[in-house]
Amino acid sequence: MYKPLILVSVSIISVQIYAGQITGTVEVQGKETSGYAVVYIEKSEGIRVTPPESQPVLDQRDLQFIPHVLPVMVGTTVRFRNSDDVAHNIFTPSPAGDMFNLGTWKGDQVKTHTFDTPGEVMLLCNLHPEMEGYIYIVPTPFFARTDANGHFTIKDVLEGKYTLKVWSEHGNARPRTVNVPAEGKVTADFTIQ
Repeated sequence: MYKPLILVSVSIISVQIYAGQITGTVEVQGKETSGYAVVYIEKSEGIRVTPPESQPVLDQRDLQFIPHVLPVMVGTTVRFRNSDDVAHNIFTPSPAGDMFNLGTWKGDQVKTHTFDTPGEVMLLCNLHPEMEGYIYIVPTPFFARTDANGHFTIKDVLEGKYTLKVWSEHGNARPRTVNVPAEGKVTADFTIQ
């Protein structure tokens, strides 16, 4: 008995996705550094938001939160460490951080918290009132933190028109509309007064 032979033709279509980038600076007037500002694209139709699997780390070292400002996308789980030889406590009065209190600990223990609400989260330690840091939760995967000179780059942005926003612990800058090209870059500069 013969079985019919079915030939299947498979076509592989190569789709090239073009993406541009947004570069620029944020100047914080009256401050020694323009670092630690967060620049991000506001949520709009067509931007897919999938929380990352990786968990960024915020450390407590030399009685400081390291990094001082940690930007993360909504839905991100952050790992909190204590690298000092003294006990620390991490808590926040900020609604965007669910006003959590991770308790007091010393040593290798790592604690986590998932951030589901966009906005500013001020971090404090009730054992060391001089300690202060921030997590800023952005609504999209397109964001960057400025370097010490205020420079930033947001990579892999699909072609389109977007609203670009800036957050800093020293204040905010006026949002700007940017048209990102299919390839290449667009520049946007901000001033926080």
